[in-house]
Amino acid sequence: MSEESGQSARAPVATARPVVAIVGRPNVGKSTLFNRLAGGRRALVEDIPGTTRDRLYAEVEWPDRAFTLVDTGGLEPTSEEPLTSLIRRQVEVALAEADVLVFVVDAKEGLTATDFEVADLLRRMGKPVLLVANKVDNERREAEVAQFYELGLGDPILVSAYHDLGLERLRAALRELLPPMEAGEAPLQELAIAIVGRPNVGKSMLLNAILGQERVVVSELPGTTRDAIDTPLEYRGRRLLLIDTAGIRRRGRVLPGLERHSVQRAQQAIKRADVVLLVLDATEGVTAQDTHIAGLALAEHKGLILVLNKWDLMEDTERNRERYARQVMSRFRFVPWAPIAFVSARTGLNVEGLLELALEVGDNRSLRVPTHQLNQVVREAMSRHPPPSRGRQQFKVLYVTQPEVRPPTFVFFCNDPGLLHFSYQRYLENVIRQHFGFEGTAIKLVFRGRQRP
Repeated sequence: MSEESGQSARAPVATARPVVAIVGRPNVGKSTLFNRLAGGRRALVEDIPGTTRDRLYAEVEWPDRAFTLVDTGGLEPTSEEPLTSLIRRQVEVALAEADVLVFVVDAKEGLTATDFEVADLLRRMGKPVLLVANKVDNERREAEVAQFYELGLGDPILVSAYHDLGLERLRAALRELLPPMEAGEAPLQELAIAIVGRPNVGKSMLLNAILGQERVVVSELPGTTRDAIDTPLEYRGRRLLLIDTAGIRRRGRVLPGLERHSVQRAQQAIKRADVVLLVLDATEGVTAQDTHIAGLALAEHKGLILVLNKWDLMEDTERNRERYARQVMSRFRFVPWAPIAFVSARTGLNVEGLLELALEVGDNRSLRVPTHQLNQVVREAMSRHPPPSRGRQQFKVLYVTQPEVRPPTFVFFCNDPGLLHFSYQRYLENVIRQHFGFEGTAIKLVFRGRQRP
């Protein structure tokens, strides 16, 4: 596939709905306001300037309006810090894709030279701008808000995002600028894909390679991504949600405060996902932390793909791939159904194939087996290989059904679950997989005993 066709196949879903971008200098309360409007603690909020580094997306649905909300890193004057220019580039991209700009200023600190610089930048965009004076939580600050008229952006909307004050005025102003939601409009994301792994294995670069744009701040500093970042995506007519996360460290190495929140968000991202892309470093091999993360995905019964990144640094031959696959799976014996993808986020090697594989795994999570076929296969398997008996008692299956998908869940109605040995449960799972597939996804087996009167 050509680069052009790949780009057109991976269009950001954000264009399907109007985009509202929240901008301003660092530490004025953009992320708190984002969380209020999005509903829930979506962006990391700490009393540290520059907490938000990347563009954070949320799909917001009100009864009469639907839009994509974007939180951005703080805009600062020219700085020699390597991340500052990267963050500014992220903000500029957010401004370019936005339909409405929410410019947040700090009523507690007052008007600053940076506010004037940001105001000038926004005016040049030629887009509607809502000026929001945040941290207005007493009468004295209300009186001091008049200074923000000097920005030339009209009447400021007075709010306190932290105390949830004045938000209805902001919502009303947004309703005036946004088109009504179409009747029967469906939620945007169909399949949630989480990109997880240890710090500095290339997760954010992989997300950028999938999107074909510099969506997440990527630098040579380890641990650049500190939040779980949602990116809506449309691919081949499918609506997806990509979740990039901060690297998961071993429990003993997790720092207090901000990084602890990041680890929790990464774990929550796994809970939210349908498919987990576990990014491994091909140059380092598999670590105990890698297997721990896979265990988290297994415990949540998610789809799982082992992504061997930085493959451009290795000899790319079929023989070498087979050798590495054997080495990797020797450490992941507890998820033998997880496929391996050999990719290079830096060069784009097999990134398209990885996305196709993720869609296939997502489809496998929605497979439903006809009940009569399921029972026939289980009966024949148990006849060929009967379960071991315990004294005079033997485990018997009366009936099997699949009541749920995502994850595929199979309920075995049996005489006594206590008679089932774990090895025979594994045998039954293997039988289901051999006959019906489910490659790349965990499946759930539930055993219910006969109810006695």
